[in-house]
Amino acid sequence: MTASPRAPTLLEAMRFWLKLGFISFGGPAGQIAMMHDELVDKRRWISERRFLHALNYCMLLPGPEAQQLATYLGWLLHRTRGGIIAGALFVLPSLLILIALSWLYMSFGQTPLVAGLFYGIKPAVTAIVVHAAYRIGSRTLRNGVLWAIAAAAFVAIFAADLPFPAIVLGAALVGVIGGRLAPGRFATGGAHGSTAASAVPAIVDDDTPTPAHARFTARRLLAVASIGATLWALPMGLLAAFLGWDHTLTQMGWFFTKAALLSFGGAYAVLPYIYQGAVTDFGWLSSWQMMDGLALGESTPGPLIMIVAFVGFVGAWGKAPFGPDALLLAGALAAVVVTWFTFLPSFLFIFAGGPLVESTHGDLKFTAPLTAITAAIVGVIANLAVFFGYPVLWPKGFSGGLDFVATVIALGAAVALFRFKANVIHVIAACAGLGLAVRSLA
Repeated sequence: MTASPRAPTLLEAMRFWLKLGFISFGGPAGQIAMMHDELVDKRRWISERRFLHALNYCMLLPGPEAQQLATYLGWLLHRTRGGIIAGALFVLPSLLILIALSWLYMSFGQTPLVAGLFYGIKPAVTAIVVHAAYRIGSRTLRNGVLWAIAAAAFVAIFAADLPFPAIVLGAALVGVIGGRLAPGRFATGGAHGSTAASAVPAIVDDDTPTPAHARFTARRLLAVASIGATLWALPMGLLAAFLGWDHTLTQMGWFFTKAALLSFGGAYAVLPYIYQGAVTDFGWLSSWQMMDGLALGESTPGPLIMIVAFVGFVGAWGKAPFGPDALLLAGALAAVVVTWFTFLPSFLFIFAGGPLVESTHGDLKFTAPLTAITAAIVGVIANLAVFFGYPVLWPKGFSGGLDFVATVIALGAAVALFRFKANVIHVIAACAGLGLAVRSLA
């Protein structure tokens, strides 16, 4: 039998999570695919089945599923401190980058350089999402039933415009019934074919006993809930006490707490709510600024929901709550505040619910609904690829014709990813350079 890989130290894991925080382009689908490639296929820190089981749980939660998955895996490997490190390092590089980009955006406005870079990055992001959907689907859709669930989910969200929670609940119901009538169709693992990597036992393998820190106890759940409530109430109370309830930063903290709890289905599911609040209700930024922020979120590492940092920065810059001479301070502080209140629930959901999830990874009555949900997610990701691709390839609609250059860049990125297994960061950099060159010559 092939020897098991050595368990990573906390420092080794920290280096990996930091690296991931800087290269996690491509939205949740791309980020999950990167973690799968590194942790399941290459490093063998966790088995395929345990990885997918954790992913299924994170898909059920409000909030950024890729960041929650990183938190879950860090927690499983190195207890609570490992989860905090993994989840925080998944977000911090993106926060720092977006603060810097938001300052440049507000200070210097739109420039041909930025427009050229984005012109090349957007087709690349489209190809990355398509590739990630393929990778996850090829490992998840192991039979006709799961393919049918994925296709139904795509039609439901693309054609019927059903809300994501309804799709998740429908898939879960199919899994509950299917797990009883045809359990073999919903069993996890074993049907996607073996690889060289899967022949090597993982550190957290299919049959690895649940570690002591990941076992459920009511006392631990109460402690997590109490600490979480304190970590939310203390900063919110300080903001209200020192700045007032109607202050911009206090209102941002309260608004993005609600947004975090409503963000089922990822960033795009909650963007209409954020748009309505930030643009229409509070007037923190304009609709055009919101669109520019979305482009920055798509083009920087980290979860797409990090667009909230841009919203907070631009909103505080425009409102100037500390005066016209402290715009950078106001913007940076607002970005940190909204990031805190957006991601705090994600950590709490993992630390509170993880032990319950770990107790069910071998139980079909729990895994069958989650397997069905994962299949539905593949269809939702395919819809996201269409959502990305249409405005990039047909920027003026079908009547305006195909953008030939953007199409060539997207196809080139797809060939690099599918055929040559190119690194995502290299694809992003190359396409950004192509976009800049094309716009410079135009």
